[in-house]
Amino acid sequence: MLFRVCASLIVFFVLSSTLYAETKAGDFKLQSLNGEISLSKYKGKVVYLDFWASWCVPCRKSFPWMNEMQKKYGKQGLQIIAVNLDTTREAADAFLKKYPAQFTIAFDPKGSTADQYEVKGMPSAYLISKSGSIADTHLGFRDKDKAKLEEKISGLLIGFEGFK
Repeated sequence: MLFRVCASLIVFFVLSSTLYAETKAGDFKLQSLNGEISLSKYKGKVVYLDFWASWCVPCRKSFPWMNEMQKKYGKQGLQIIAVNLDTTREAADAFLKKYPAQFTIAFDPKGSTADQYEVKGMPSAYLISKSGSIADTHLGFRDKDKAKLEEKISGLLIGFEGFK
């Protein structure tokens, strides 16, 4: 009887670990407002990686929220990186004048990073754990999602990586 219980527990843990297998976030190098950045530079931090474009209406709401999250959790280890996918820098600059960012802005006019992450729409966000694994993905931005996104961010900051 004890053998069956132990065997069942072992099978459970093996299956559980494969269900929550980590997907490593792909590294990238992009130009930012302050020079070249790479994702690997932020290992050990929780990264909220956001893909946006100047024509994206929900991005207008996400930028103030991302400013708020960066201010609230930045000292605890959150780094927000917003990757612009406009083909011209002028379009991104015009957006940033209306919706300033107090977080890292990077530029990917060819969309290679978006392809790497298989971005499906704007905005798309990837929450990356301190260990560099994708802990969560989010498509679009709605006011009703803010609390859940913040909960996931704060959970990762304290070391909980059991999302999916």
